[in-house]
Amino acid sequence: MLDTSREPVPATTDTPAEEPRGCLFALSQPPLMIFLGVIGCLLLVAAVHDLFLL
Repeated sequence: MLDTSREPVPATTDTPAEEPRGCLFALSQPPLMIFLGVIGCLLLVAAVHDLFLL
């Protein structure tokens, strides 16, 4: 239910505010980098095959 009281809400200073995690945090994860590396290698192999072996 929506609180419509006019009483001020005390700010808690015990826990620091968490910083938002962006794209660099996601790219630093090993499983994601392994997956992207495999996909990149497959694309590279396909490109080399099309350019030089046909």
